[in-house]
Amino acid sequence: MATYRVGYFVGSLSSTSINRELSRVLVRLAPEELEFAEIPIGDLPLYSPDFDANYPPEAVALKDAIHRSQAILFVTPEYNRSIPGALKNAIDWASRPWGKNAFDHIPAAVIGASVGQIGTALAQQALRGVLSFCNARQMTAPEAYIQFNNTLFPGNGEVVDEAVRTFLSDFMTEFRDHIVRVLSVLPRQGGQAQ
Repeated sequence: MATYRVGYFVGSLSSTSINRELSRVLVRLAPEELEFAEIPIGDLPLYSPDFDANYPPEAVALKDAIHRSQAILFVTPEYNRSIPGALKNAIDWASRPWGKNAFDHIPAAVIGASVGQIGTALAQQALRGVLSFCNARQMTAPEAYIQFNNTLFPGNGEVVDEAVRTFLSDFMTEFRDHIVRVLSVLPRQGGQAQ
């Protein structure tokens, strides 16, 4: 059975991030063919084109982690109806300098959790626009706007509601299928994980 390396971004830097908890749930519910590694974004300096000729070590590590991944999962909150600044900063680093975009042709999926009823819908819409420009191969369905509360998600990657668990499990199965489809046409360097 083939195994696929998935790098994932948690868009929040908060130590109590509900999106970090959602990422734990997703990793736990994912098909066994997916192998996950978080790509940290908290130590990146603010992007500037002044660095394009000489990337700092944190940005080099970010791009290396993306290149080692065969797919990317974005788990993001919504800040002021858009993408958190730290996540946008990481995307800017990863997609630059011009011609060295680490997201080019990579299979990608977007999901997010909020305590509000629209569950990061506007942040995801904004993120999808950015990823389109970066030429990522996005999974467009199912969409997943998760309304988070501690009753449904008590911690440690657990989900107590069967319908929510099934929905998230199905989302991750569809992501696996999306990865397989994209990589069959646009293989990434390094092939499949061993």
